[in-house]
Amino acid sequence: MTALVPSPVRIIGTGLIGGSLGLALRRAGVEIQVEDASPGTAALAVELGVGELPGADAPDPALVLVAAPPDVAAALVQRALRSWPEALVADVASVKSTVLDGLRSRARAEDLPRYIGAHPMAGREVSGVIAARADLFLGRPFVIVPHQSTEPRAVNALRGLALEIGSVPTTMDAAAHDIAVAQVSHVPQVMSSLLAATLLEPSEPALGLAGQGLRDTTRIADSDPRLWVEILGANASAVGQVLGVVRERLEDVLTALGTLAGDPDPGTGSRRALADLVSAGNRGVRRIPGKHGGATDAFATVVVLVPDRPGELARLLTEIGQIGVNLEDLRLEHELGRDVGLAHIAIDAAREDLLTRELAERGWRVADA
Repeated sequence: MTALVPSPVRIIGTGLIGGSLGLALRRAGVEIQVEDASPGTAALAVELGVGELPGADAPDPALVLVAAPPDVAAALVQRALRSWPEALVADVASVKSTVLDGLRSRARAEDLPRYIGAHPMAGREVSGVIAARADLFLGRPFVIVPHQSTEPRAVNALRGLALEIGSVPTTMDAAAHDIAVAQVSHVPQVMSSLLAATLLEPSEPALGLAGQGLRDTTRIADSDPRLWVEILGANASAVGQVLGVVRERLEDVLTALGTLAGDPDPGTGSRRALADLVSAGNRGVRRIPGKHGGATDAFATVVVLVPDRPGELARLLTEIGQIGVNLEDLRLEHELGRDVGLAHIAIDAAREDLLTRELAERGWRVADA
């Protein structure tokens, strides 16, 4: 049994996040009890190895994790605080201020110190416990969100939990968390959905021209509408602030395009406005952290052509290991019917020349940057 996480842990809500937490904590030796509003979902979670259904003689949980949408999380946290007066209780909803405000309005003041917010920054486009994975949180940020009266032992317990599931713990207050996730998660979802919605209009031949860029920018658009209505509604203020900035930039783009359509004279300055936008985007992308939060400038990307044959990708990865280069990230680009795919391999920039040279000597085709 792990010494970092109080046990047993009761997980209330066995969807993707709750199920993945159960799988990850069980792997670490923690006793997991599962509970769900749907008996069928809870039974499936047990079959998938997430945890066990607590019987009448089950021990009280030492830690309760409420894995439910923001609109119901506060009520479930309050119920847990009253049901188990010795337990620490955390929710892992993706918005924190709404849950904390709701809890303050309904929970007893003496119970609040045992509550702490949390948000594992991980997910998938697919939902439900059937999509749960024990490795979902590896290397991902795990935000710990204490409030003014949160007990230090609650902070320590959540930090220990984050470390046990392979996450990188970080601490923020609720308001800072909500604006941060609006910027890095919620608004990207809105933008991806807006872009994907425009694809309802093109003809089939037009869509046949789509490449990897469109797939990259619309990947997260295939998400659960019910879940995202709750998330966006719960974080409406912060999302609205960020989208207001987006709207201003979009209006500048529309103005520039309108000017160019009516008067393509280079002297109008509209080309400069478009160039400034793309340049600002370049700078923004470079600020996205790389592996374990390191700056992306520390890494280089080597693009290798991989034949579309069984075992070729595995051979490439094996030979990269034999060369002695650590793989930091991997993205595959492959179109149906093509004879080759492209493996975009992120590595330590200092090892780029070595890897490029060694792969070429082994017969791999490395694309020019």
